[in-house]
Amino acid sequence: MTDAEIPRFTGDALPYAGGDPYADHRTADFPFTHLVDLADRRLGAGVIAANDEFFAERENLLKPEPAVFDPEHFGHKGKIMDGWETRRRRGVSAAEPHPTPDDHDWALVRLGAPGVIRGIVLDTAHFRGNYPQAVSVEGASLPGSPSPDDILAPDVKWTTLVPRTPVGGHAANGFAVDAEQRFTHLRINQHPDGGIARLRVYGEVAPDPAWLAALGTFDLAALENGGQVEDASDRFYSPATNTIQPGRSRKMDDGWETRRRRDRGNDWIRYRLAAQSEIRAVEIDTAYLKGNSAGWASLSVRDGEDGDWSEILPRTRLQPDTNHRFVLDGPVRATHVRIDIFPDGGISRLRLYGSLTEDGADALAARHRELGG
Repeated sequence: MTDAEIPRFTGDALPYAGGDPYADHRTADFPFTHLVDLADRRLGAGVIAANDEFFAERENLLKPEPAVFDPEHFGHKGKIMDGWETRRRRGVSAAEPHPTPDDHDWALVRLGAPGVIRGIVLDTAHFRGNYPQAVSVEGASLPGSPSPDDILAPDVKWTTLVPRTPVGGHAANGFAVDAEQRFTHLRINQHPDGGIARLRVYGEVAPDPAWLAALGTFDLAALENGGQVEDASDRFYSPATNTIQPGRSRKMDDGWETRRRRDRGNDWIRYRLAAQSEIRAVEIDTAYLKGNSAGWASLSVRDGEDGDWSEILPRTRLQPDTNHRFVLDGPVRATHVRIDIFPDGGISRLRLYGSLTEDGADALAARHRELGG
């Protein structure tokens, strides 16, 4: 689905009439939402500056849960909204009371993991008559940990990812992005003012090869290091991508849980590693999965897209709410890994420790250069 084919929502939503505030929320099945949210707080993303946040603070943009709405929640500045909301812009005089066409508000977002962006969602949930008339998004790539002043310096190159586009109130406004570059920061613009509830930035992590080389041994499947979930048998209760998020799971739905099987099959996840690697140790964690953890698990690997699968960890009993560690007999070369769980249930995290092969490091460095890194 191209950007031209993605549904567009414009205009006000109806005033809140009571009941479920999401009952009339406008949204669509965007073709990129299966990818990693590069603006996930768990990866280290942050909204590091904004020119205005009078009604609602900028940090709300990256909350992981859907925006909530309490029609009776007011503060001394007015209605309290779960999003980023700026004050109403005004013109320069009584003769010119309206903002100019160029007036706009902005927020700077540091991506949690630098990467190639495939799609962006700016959700104006619950902003029914106080959403921006239009939005635009720009991306930049900067080394290190720049300050807001560094990012706003006149010599920083910005690439337009979403041109100025009208949006709708109380709607998930989605945009496909076609820019084969590596970005570290975004500038979110709302024209001329208003409120946005949530920001999601979907894409593929593009790690820094120099950092991974310095680490030597690292988690080859981790999202922040360029690992990704290619496919999974079941995503009924929670996404398989949770299994390669940073840190340990802190609650049951922070892992991967499948529906109950009523056949004789089993569930599985297939991963692509950061690049060709040698795996030396494995962790399979079932934290917070107590009555629903997988009963057994096995691991298989393949080297290359067309390689044969070979088992490196035979079917092994798993304990509930437990981190299981396995040292392999020797380094195992792979580009892909598959975990099979029996018969169903879930795991919270999978960690695959090792290092890149020489070919893997070369391929990752070449890709980095190709993306402008």
